[in-house]
Amino acid sequence: MDFLHYPFPSKRNTVIANRGMVATSQPLAAQAGLDILKKGGNAVDAAIATAAALTVVEPTSNGIGGDAFALVWMKDELYGLNASGPSPKSISKKALTERGLDQIPMHGVIPVTVPGAPSAWAALSKRFGKLPLSEVLAPAISYAEEGYPISVTLGHYWQSAYKKYKKNLTSEEFQHWFETFSIDGRIPEIGEVWNSPAHGDTLRKIAKTNGEAFYKGEIADKIDAFMKKHNGFLTKDDLESYEPEWVNPIKVHYKGYDVWEIPPNGQGIVAQMALNIYQHAESKWHDAETLHNQIEAMKLAYTDGKAFITETIDMPINVETLLSKTYGESRFAEISNTALEPKPFDIPKGGTVYLATADAEGNMVSYIQSNYMGFGSGVVIPETGVALQNRGYDFSLDEEHPNFLKPGKRTFNTIIPGFLTKDNEAVGPFGVMGGYMQPQGHFQVITSTVDFALNPQAALDMPRWQWIGEKRVEVEPHFPNYLVQALQRKGHDIRVAVDGGSFGRGQIIWRDQKTGVLYGGTEPRTDGAIAAW
Repeated sequence: MDFLHYPFPSKRNTVIANRGMVATSQPLAAQAGLDILKKGGNAVDAAIATAAALTVVEPTSNGIGGDAFALVWMKDELYGLNASGPSPKSISKKALTERGLDQIPMHGVIPVTVPGAPSAWAALSKRFGKLPLSEVLAPAISYAEEGYPISVTLGHYWQSAYKKYKKNLTSEEFQHWFETFSIDGRIPEIGEVWNSPAHGDTLRKIAKTNGEAFYKGEIADKIDAFMKKHNGFLTKDDLESYEPEWVNPIKVHYKGYDVWEIPPNGQGIVAQMALNIYQHAESKWHDAETLHNQIEAMKLAYTDGKAFITETIDMPINVETLLSKTYGESRFAEISNTALEPKPFDIPKGGTVYLATADAEGNMVSYIQSNYMGFGSGVVIPETGVALQNRGYDFSLDEEHPNFLKPGKRTFNTIIPGFLTKDNEAVGPFGVMGGYMQPQGHFQVITSTVDFALNPQAALDMPRWQWIGEKRVEVEPHFPNYLVQALQRKGHDIRVAVDGGSFGRGQIIWRDQKTGVLYGGTEPRTDGAIAAW
């Protein structure tokens, strides 16, 4: 029986409930969040429970050693949390050059930055949670210690990563990854039960100490020892001095709605910039001109995002300018009837999981965390189950680039949670994970929702496009061929992808402002699930 073979189209309906809802990419994690809601937890408790469970049941996309961001709607106010970690204090271009490196490697100890995810759980729990962290993390601990059967999409990406790592990651620093993520030296099969007792033990210590064990205690000591042994840059001092940052979310107004994102160093502003540009165009259903304008708007926004986004203090242009009416109008004026080669805006002189939760009181959370590229760096700390991220790979070594590597600096970060409001009331959380597809997914979900009034499930089901670079655009296999041909005539280099794996995986929960009823959509491109009551 081939669990990756689905020859017939299927339809998933919008899930409707009113007492609570959890939407994410893995059914067991969604159920973990719902269990916490039923025990009296709120949307924040459910989000933490789901996030922690995802580190266990979807390790191909995230882990304890990754970063996190959150948008929290609590008592009619929106809060933002940036739990992305900085580069180690001892790393620099000079330090890399002295090791004979002219670029940051993708894997190994060097691209590892301070993990922010455990700090996010602790900070969210302390500020907004109703239940103790030990109770909230209990489902994740149970999955780690007792095991769970490998789901379909998880098994597919696990197998893919294992094959690549087996071929390319052969030095001693990667040994513990293979020990942790294999069964008797082989790849876990779809449906086979896998567990990680060390992962469960680490979660238990994080829960018991509200994260202190990870940043200042026993786990921090193990990370420090491993890094010293393998000549890495990250130290216990880097971990001890780290704190997540509460931030003011940023918004752009789009056709009667406010679309919210976390401010840079995250790339959420790219989606907002694209909406700001595109709102000057007319939207028509399954229309080549509409798609052309959307692609061109995203091209321009992303080109500027890659050129300018980093820590806010290091950006050569401010957020207000990039979200201004003047910026949107001037960039829209550059769009013609044919595909353009985008160039950065002329500055005026002067591996990821997403989840959404909601409770009966109207509180909602948009949350995302990632190890970056799949399993991340390929480094696992012995006796902990902690797979570390490789977020530092995104730093530039060009001293003129805003995202130039500096000690203690947060790099351009791809993971972004989104939130939608109307007339200062919550509509709900949304997100699409998947590297540089994320702002493109946000843009397409919002335009489908606002311009075409698609329900949350239909907005996620809609065939997606993805701008790759220059004039190249990829579309999903089921993208209408007549639109592919029309876009090609407009000068786009269109490629039809073999599958939808690279087009992101999203979740949406919308709340009816009058009745409080929740409407959820989940991703058909993965093991997506909605748990509700």
